[in-house]
Amino acid sequence: MSARKETLGRTVGIVVAVCLACSIVVSTAAVGLRSLQTANAQLDKQTNVLEAAGLLDKAAGDIAGTYDEFVEERYVDLESGQYVEVPEDFDMFKYAKDDEYQVRPKPDTAKVFRHSKVVSVYHIKNEAGDVTRLVLEVYGSGLWNLMYGLLAVDADGNTVRSLIYYDQKETPGLGGEVQNPAWKALWDGKKLFKDGDVAIQLKKNASADNPHTVDALSGATLTSNGVQASLDYWLSDRALGNFLANKPWLKS
Repeated sequence: MSARKETLGRTVGIVVAVCLACSIVVSTAAVGLRSLQTANAQLDKQTNVLEAAGLLDKAAGDIAGTYDEFVEERYVDLESGQYVEVPEDFDMFKYAKDDEYQVRPKPDTAKVFRHSKVVSVYHIKNEAGDVTRLVLEVYGSGLWNLMYGLLAVDADGNTVRSLIYYDQKETPGLGGEVQNPAWKALWDGKKLFKDGDVAIQLKKNASADNPHTVDALSGATLTSNGVQASLDYWLSDRALGNFLANKPWLKS
């Protein structure tokens, strides 16, 4: 009986020791790789912004250098539509969890659940330093989960150049077609507003000649509805609408 207890005790002790050793290894690796993970996340963000801005080919592999040369990140208070200063560690998605910065939309038509009242916008500049485009964060729920996108518009705040979804979990071949180059190409030159109101619409069999319509995704009604709801919300005066109407980038 005592031998059995001793064997059981040894077994438990070995299991505990192995678990402890593994946890130490994993924790050490996580801490050691944190800086690399941060750098990779930054590079991924820069790549997405450059793609939306139409500068990815120009980067020729030098993502960070091209980003630093042509992109300036600014921060906008959604209520006033003006630029504000933020803490050095500001991240609009992390700050959405902070009571000081948090907004919970009501009604939550885009099903974003919560977001920061201050958001990032990206100035795209030419060699002379003039703002030629803006890249805006737009996101909301699709069929399965939140879809995160970047909307690039000309300095007029109205003419679309691209809409890319850099993080989405929609069904491949259906809602996942938001990443199809042919569908993304449909957005170039479209107009967001008409007489001050949000006018951009996803429609089945949309006319290419209509500046306010884009062909909806075939067989992916709920994903298309999610894209539409995201744009309706983020372009409204509850979100980026005041910023786009005020055009502070032309004054800064």
